[in-house]
Amino acid sequence: MSHPGDRGRPDQPKGTVLRDAHLRPSGGYRRLRSFQVSTIIYDATVSFCDRFLDKRSRTVEQMVQAARSGRQNIAEGSRASATSSQTELRLINVARASLDELLLDYEDFLRQRGKRQWRKEDPEARTVRELGQRQRMQGGEPAEPGFGPYAAWLGHTDSTVVANTTISLIHQANFLLDRQIAALERQFIEGGGYSERLAAARLEHRRGGLPEEASSPACPLCGKGMGLRTARKGTRAGSRFWGCSAYPKCTGVKAFEADPTDRSDASVR
Repeated sequence: MSHPGDRGRPDQPKGTVLRDAHLRPSGGYRRLRSFQVSTIIYDATVSFCDRFLDKRSRTVEQMVQAARSGRQNIAEGSRASATSSQTELRLINVARASLDELLLDYEDFLRQRGKRQWRKEDPEARTVRELGQRQRMQGGEPAEPGFGPYAAWLGHTDSTVVANTTISLIHQANFLLDRQIAALERQFIEGGGYSERLAAARLEHRRGGLPEEASSPACPLCGKGMGLRTARKGTRAGSRFWGCSAYPKCTGVKAFEADPTDRSDASVR
C-alpha cells in the first residue's frame, strides 16, 4: 500500500518544513491498490446490473451508487489529505461502509435466487484471491482498462460466477481499506494533523527556519523530544501545548509559552 508512505520525501530530515511543497501532499490515489480494485468493482457492478437485473428495480440504482461511492470517496479522501486528516479518515470509512452495503446486495442476489455463494476455501475463490495478490505485488497503475485480469470471470455469462467474483473483489478492497485506515490513524497519532503541522511550520518560520527538534523541549517524563499539539477538548480547547513524541506510550506534556513579540493571528493552529 503506497498511500501513507507517500506523505513527504524520504530524503528530507525529520522536522524540516518543505519550502517547495504542501505540508501534507495529497492525491496519488490512482496508484492506490484500493482505488484500482474499487474501480473494477464499480465497472463490474454497472455491467452486472445491466445484464442480470431489471433496470426498473431500485436495487440497480442502489448498487451502482454504493459501488460509485466506494470508489469516489477513496479519491476524495486522498485529495482532502492535504488539509484535513480527519476528513480523509472519514471519507475512507465512508468508502468502506459503501462497499459493505454493496456486498450485502450481491449476497442477497445469490441467496434470494437459490444460487451458491463461494466459500473462502473454494477453488474459484482462491483463484480470484491469487489474481489480486499478484496485482498487489506488481503495484503501480492498472496495466489495462476494464476488468483487467478478472475479465474472464466478470464477463462470464453465468450471473453466479460474476456475483461471486465481485464479492471476492469487495473482500479484497475492504481488506486494503482496513489497512489504509489503520495506517492513517497511526500516522495521525504519531505526526498530528494538518493544523498541528501548520502551527509547527509557523513556529519554525519565526525561529529562523530551524528544525522543530532544535527548539522543542525534552519530555519531563522520558527525555524524548516533544511536538507542538493543540488541545481539542476541555476548558483549554484551542490552546497549544508540548506533547511527548512517544505518545501514546508516554503522556508527558509541557506548557507552551508563545513568543511575546508575535503579533500574528493567534487563531492559526
